[in-house]
Parts: sequence; C-alpha cells; structure tokens
Amino acid sequence: MGLDRRRFLRQTAGAAIAAGTTDMARRSAHAAQPDHLPPKPAVDPIVDTHQHLWDLSKFRLRWLENDEQLRRTFTPADYFEATRGLNVVKAVYMEVAVDPSQQLAEAEHVIELCRRQGSPTVAAVIGGRPAADDFRQYITRFKQSRYVKGVRQLIDDPGQFLDEKYVRGIRLLGELGMSFDLCLPPTRLRAAAELVDRCPQTRFILDHCGNADPLAFRPAAKTPTDRPARPPEHDAGQWRQDIARLAERKHVVCKISGIVARAAKGSWTAADLAPIINHCLGAFGPDRVVFGSDWPVCTRVASLRQWVEALKEVIRSRSETERRKLLHDNAMRFYSLA
Repeated sequence: MGLDRRRFLRQTAGAAIAAGTTDMARRSAHAAQPDHLPPKPAVDPIVDTHQHLWDLSKFRLRWLENDEQLRRTFTPADYFEATRGLNVVKAVYMEVAVDPSQQLAEAEHVIELCRRQGSPTVAAVIGGRPAADDFRQYITRFKQSRYVKGVRQLIDDPGQFLDEKYVRGIRLLGELGMSFDLCLPPTRLRAAAELVDRCPQTRFILDHCGNADPLAFRPAAKTPTDRPARPPEHDAGQWRQDIARLAERKHVVCKISGIVARAAKGSWTAADLAPIINHCLGAFGPDRVVFGSDWPVCTRVASLRQWVEALKEVIRSRSETERRKLLHDNAMRFYSLA
C-alpha cells in the first residue's frame, strides 16, 4: 500500500505539472491573439456583384427560349447551394433582360428580395431603357431606395450611344447617384468610351471584362488538333488597347466576371482566363475592379465554385490587400453596402 501511495502521489504531481504547462501555453497563445480581434475566417469573404435569379413562372426571358440548360427557374435557394462554403457574404442582383413591359415588376420583385432577413442579396442593378420617353418617370421612383444601385440595358446597337435621348438618360443616372453597366460586344468598346466621355458625372461598370473571348488569347495552334472548335470573336491586341483606353476614365470600374462562360467547355483551365484577368487588373488598378459570378450563366461551362477557384489561382501571387479589394472591399465601397 505504501509503494502504491508513493506512485500515486508522483503520478498526480506529474499530471499537475503537465496541466499547468498546457494552461500556460493556452494563456500565452491567447495573449498573442488580443480579445478585440475576431478570429480570421478560413475563407476570405466575397461580394458577388453579378448575381442572376429568375422565376419563369413570373417573368418572360426570351433569350432563354433556345437554351435548354438555363431554361428553368433559378431561386435564392439554388444560389445558396451554389455558393456553399465559398463565404459569399453579400450579392448584388443583376437584371436578367425580362420583357420590357415587366421591368418595373422585376425591380419591385428584387427589392422585396433584398428586404428579406438572411438573404445575401442586398442590392440590385435593375433593367431600364435610358432613351425611353418615360425613363425619368420610371427611374426616379427608385431615387430614395437603398437597394437600387444602378441600371443596365444590354446593347445591340452601340450606335445608340450617340443618341441625345440616350445620353440624357445616362446623365440622369449620375444625377441620382446611380451607375450604368456597360455590357456590349468586345468589338464595340471604343464606342463605349465615347459614351463615358459624354457622361462624366455618371459611374460606369464594364461587365465581363468587356466580354473578352478566352479563345482570342490562346497560343497559335501547332497542329490541326490544337485548333479551337470556333474562331475567336475578336482580336486580342485591339481588345487590350480598348480596355486600356476605358481604364483611363477614372469613373469606370471593371467587373471581373463572365469570361468563364465563353471558355472551351470541358477543356479550359485558369491559364486560359489569366491573360484577360491580368490585363484588366493591370489597366484598372487594384481600386477599380470587382468580382462577379455571372451565375447561373457561368454554369454553361463551369460551376460557380470552379470559377472562383480559377480566379483565386490567377490572383494567388498578388498581395492579400489586392485580393481582398477585388473580392470584397471595392464592391462594399462602390455599392455602399456597409
């Protein structure tokens, strides 16, 4: 019994010393992390500035009539699943080219969505026709809305940029503190620069890196089997010049979005997108670029996760500050989301 008692006391003392050492280590580690600093999340936060949602039971999207993959309803629940684990903290809804007669209903619908508690969708860029006679009446009703941040109209004929009624509509957006999204073919970027020059008080966002085609930046094919399935949609050199020209206008922001949907399905890599991303980041600088998923349109080629992972691979060598500005901080500031 005496030997067992001495062994027990030695074991108890050793355990106490070990416990004290562990406790000291915990206190030391805690001291290295001040109480006022929250723990750093495992995944950096993302603001998605180009989120699409549509309910085909409510809205007509004629551009989907021949698109079997996307011709279905995409709900907030679908978006939640697509972004699971990516730490998308906020999203900006982007108009979906509904029938013009439904634009007001679309705007009211998304405003109600923004008001919901727990929804990542907190703001919207709504559809509108700046050259329409009733555009002022249409857009001024949203002047006091905390959710409506701007307007987009898909451009079929960039010649309308020269129309005085159109220019007046874009200038009105600037007066209301709203932005205008430029979404047009890459061969029409020069015309966009003329519109930007005529509306110096309006903020512009260039969607999808000017709709650059990744195939335009592939190395020349060495063999017939290396040739892409289709020719590129534009000249890479001209696109670079036009992007640089737009970037000289300080009231233009570039949205790093959309380009993955044009990549070669099943065979694309992050390297295919890198020339476009890097040129835009270099031209516009770290303070005038924002991220956009273009979901669910991106799913024609890649999941939202695959697109985010490819972008992160391209920007991996950039500083943490620059990466955070692109993925989160610039959008928070530009759209006043805080």
